Amino acid sequence: MPTKSSTTQKIWDIVVIGGGPAGMMSAGRAGERGRSVLLLEKNPTLGVKLLITGGGRCNVTNNLSDVRVLTSKYKGNSTFLFSAFSQCAIDETLGFFHMRGMATKVEAEGRIFPVSDSAKSVYDVMVGYIREHDVNVQTSAHVSDITIDETTGDFVINLKGADCVRAKSCIVATGGTSHPETGSTGEGFKWLKKLGHTINTPDPSLVPIALKDTWVKRLSGISLDDIKLTIYCDGVKQKAHKGKILFTHVGISGPTVLNMSKQVGEMMRNGTLVIYLDLFPARDHGALKKELQILLLEGSNKRLKTVLATLIPTALVTEVLALAKIDGETPSHSVRKEDRTALITLLKAIPLHVQGLLGVDKAIVSSGGIVPSEVNFKTLESRIVPRLYLVGDVLDIDRPSGGYSLQLCWTTGFVAGESV
Repeated sequence: MPTKSSTTQKIWDIVVIGGGPAGMMSAGRAGERGRSVLLLEKNPTLGVKLLITGGGRCNVTNNLSDVRVLTSKYKGNSTFLFSAFSQCAIDETLGFFHMRGMATKVEAEGRIFPVSDSAKSVYDVMVGYIREHDVNVQTSAHVSDITIDETTGDFVINLKGADCVRAKSCIVATGGTSHPETGSTGEGFKWLKKLGHTINTPDPSLVPIALKDTWVKRLSGISLDDIKLTIYCDGVKQKAHKGKILFTHVGISGPTVLNMSKQVGEMMRNGTLVIYLDLFPARDHGALKKELQILLLEGSNKRLKTVLATLIPTALVTEVLALAKIDGETPSHSVRKEDRTALITLLKAIPLHVQGLLGVDKAIVSSGGIVPSEVNFKTLESRIVPRLYLVGDVLDIDRPSGGYSLQLCWTTGFVAGESV
């Protein structure tokens, strides 16, 4: 319900709720334009989630400088996002950080990281940016609700255990529901729903996959490049993905796995899933068979497990031989034809039995949030509530792993800060 006016309280031009990447960017940009800005952060410090992104290295963005190509990565939302990314995209983001002394480098699949390999470098730039432009910061500020003064139209932001704050405009940058230990617990959606917005239920989006196969635990920390994963549902082939995989103590992760995880979650509703791992997608069975035969011939007096270790990581050799039920101590010259065939079949299709997705606490980002059609992406202003701006992970924008989540934060934060 709207609240009645209080006449003695300071009224800020803008209150930003959330001290993550999108919140800091929007606050800094608004402060740069000479507005009075108060940034409210529920944690004792800013940027808690920022500091753990990319395993602490912080995948700042991707190197797709073409705006149309970039927006096409955001799965069905390119029409919404084009106007925002036309104002601030990859070039503008890199210019922002480079101008402030943070050098960057490009890695696999166009991922861009700070040269320092530390998220602290990104954090320092952002904190310096808001300080430079006199943004007021209030930490340990637990917002309980947002209402609108029925007399003045001002926003009233209610704080737990403290007085409320008032603002002419409000930017909500509270994030989604991934990594709730960092403060992203989804309460922003409750306030926005009360204000009239439609919320698509948040779910884990980019999230590791848990497997039933206990042998996978013994490979924890092993990564493989240039592999193919093919999903089967109740024995029927569905989708195939190429890229990189990382074994964990409960299953699999890595960029390729994260990007297919939402798909896996949806398919699990329809049946039992098995993912087949092809270690050599560039070679067919015949080519791989010839290669193995040559290796066995050249190392005819060596043990099979020793020769196989020239093809695949040593840690994987033991598990592959166990799955194929072949004795690795067998001399290469004594390996039977049927065992060679079984090995080739397995190397091209190691079965990984899906147990499920890990929880939201392990998700890189969550899907769901504010329906994009309820936001004007030229300004990031709500179409439901005037002078309310919505940025970053509160928006229901699906995106792949690879710097696209942070770029969404930089872009939406910049545009909101410019427009408010």
